[in-house]
Amino acid sequence: MTAPTSLSTAQSRRPDRTQRFRPDIQALRALAIGLVVVNHLWPTRLTGGYVGVDVFFVISGFLITGHLFGEFTSNGRIRLGRFYARRIRRLLPAAVLVLAVSGILVAVFLPYPQWERNAAELGASVLYVENWLLAGLSVNYSALNDAASVAQHYWSLSVEEQFYLAWPLVLLGGIWLLARLRGDWRGPRARAVSVLGVVGVLSFAASVIFTMTAPQQAYFATFTRAWEFAVGGLIALAAPRLMPGRFGAATLSAGGFAAIALAAVWFGPSTPFPGSAALLPVLGTAAIIVAGTRPGPTWHSPVTSSVPVQWVGNISYSLYLWHWPLIVIAPFALRAELTTVAKIGVLACAVALAALTKRLVEDPGIKAPVWASSVRRSLVGMGAGMLVVLVVAGGLWAGSTVRTAADSQFGPLPTGPCAGPAALEHVASCPDAFGPPETTVMSARNSPFMSPEECTAAPDMTFGGRTTTRVCDFSDHRDGASDVWVVGDSHAEQWQGAIFEIARAQGWRVTISLFGGCPAADVAFVGFRTPAGQAEVSDCRAWSREVSRRIADDRPALVVTSMASRLQLVEDGSGRPPVDQFVDGLARDWQRWTDAGTRVVAIADPPLNGEVRSPDCVALNPTNPVDCARPRAQAQPADPLVLAGERFDSSDVMVADFTSSFCDDALCYAVVGGEPVYYDADHLNLRYVRMLAPQLERIVTEELAVAEG
Repeated sequence: MTAPTSLSTAQSRRPDRTQRFRPDIQALRALAIGLVVVNHLWPTRLTGGYVGVDVFFVISGFLITGHLFGEFTSNGRIRLGRFYARRIRRLLPAAVLVLAVSGILVAVFLPYPQWERNAAELGASVLYVENWLLAGLSVNYSALNDAASVAQHYWSLSVEEQFYLAWPLVLLGGIWLLARLRGDWRGPRARAVSVLGVVGVLSFAASVIFTMTAPQQAYFATFTRAWEFAVGGLIALAAPRLMPGRFGAATLSAGGFAAIALAAVWFGPSTPFPGSAALLPVLGTAAIIVAGTRPGPTWHSPVTSSVPVQWVGNISYSLYLWHWPLIVIAPFALRAELTTVAKIGVLACAVALAALTKRLVEDPGIKAPVWASSVRRSLVGMGAGMLVVLVVAGGLWAGSTVRTAADSQFGPLPTGPCAGPAALEHVASCPDAFGPPETTVMSARNSPFMSPEECTAAPDMTFGGRTTTRVCDFSDHRDGASDVWVVGDSHAEQWQGAIFEIARAQGWRVTISLFGGCPAADVAFVGFRTPAGQAEVSDCRAWSREVSRRIADDRPALVVTSMASRLQLVEDGSGRPPVDQFVDGLARDWQRWTDAGTRVVAIADPPLNGEVRSPDCVALNPTNPVDCARPRAQAQPADPLVLAGERFDSSDVMVADFTSSFCDDALCYAVVGGEPVYYDADHLNLRYVRMLAPQLERIVTEELAVAEG
């Protein structure tokens, strides 16, 4: 997100209206930061508030392009060193302060398993590559369940900084190249317009295509956002010819505010973004800026030029920096989920810190004599500030490594009628069946994502760059060992801790094939929770069909399958309910496998977690985790996999439903028998899964005995 530009920066040496002080732009900043903050505090109330970032991108393109071109036309050149030094002095002091303080707050309040991710993002943020780190992590399905970091919002600042670094070079290089190619073809302004037009068109095309094919990565990528800066830049270059009349200015500004408001209310998490959808807030912002080129008050001036609105616009940069880490830290500091009152308190604290930071850090930082008179000292100051944050991040990383190593031993599991899931069978005799756990920290020993040394990858089963399949031989190469396949998404993977224990005891050969977020079923998959990109859809369907064929050809004795079928989106265009499509798709694959002589055990999905409670609920309620219990009807809605098992008329398919190990007749729990049930937002605690191994072993060994005669 852009920083509010000081009056001295906003004013050019050229006396045109492009760079004069603009109350309407300051009001746009206030609107944009308001949308972002409200969206972060109340995401279900203002689902599209994230478009505030796009508003800032257009403003940045407008102001920076106008400033650069004004300097170029006045002096015949752009002093890049001075430009970069001004940006450093303007942005870095507050950004470094918030990152350093945020890192310290992480160490004080957040559980140590979250330190490593926060350390990585603090480092990426101070180096202004956070957007690319998040784009890379979005490829990893498991990363979707990671807790939010205190620096996650710096992705937009990273895009901004990359824009500041590249934009002068693109502008100057394009003007020079056109002059060389076309001689004195028109003037510098026309050449600059041509350069920005080409950049804008190419970037917009990339944004639309990439949003369709890889939406999670497209959201963070710099090249999918460059066209938004280009729109602002084109307005700055065309400003002398864009002077609308009074009625035109009023119409443009009204339409612009309406477009931004519509996007904020209408858009949501499932909206493919940025892509073509970003046109609505971008063009809305452009319309307001164009309308503001007409001097004098407007119909909205009583509001947009008011002192409160201008003040919020003035502190918008610091408010953006502070609000998100406070949202992340506050629940752990308060030891409670944020209520409406608490959220208002967080907002008030963020505003107060932003005002102080603006007055004591931002403004003095611009004019500090120690570096304001020297480009070199500005660069040295930047390096020193970055080093401070990197040291804090390094400390978090080291602390995480030490604590994880000390807590990674699996050790023996507690036993007895009141330990873990057994407590649900003996509630009457267990004095505290749903009471406090021994620990609320989900460390390495709780992670269901594991790979024993007996497992080797199958490179011929690679889809979309993912090696999906491993062969795990626990048979000691013994003849006659049972062949078992485990297939599904990460909700099948979460059971492998129990399956591997059983396989080791029984001497099985296990082939485990997993594709995160993808159903192992003959269905028209379109996404997990939200629509996926074309590449992911294609890879998922290819894996699903190949693994089904392999199972039919290999004829294993048993297939164990599970998946998050309630969260996976399918649509075959038939108009039938998605649940019916899913049930039929599962049945087709199961029929194919049972026809080949294989028996199937389908493990029902456990109760929902992150969809019905905060994933941190147990950590926030360590002494009374029963507060995290949710009604069974809410936490355990109908599962297509269970419905398929009920409708599939064959004794060769059995559904293993462990709901009674998570829920009683009324409630589903987050802690049972002193053990947390979940590892993250929607995966089980490995220790809890291992406690269920005896139940699962009885089921699968009975099925194997039937299969093998």
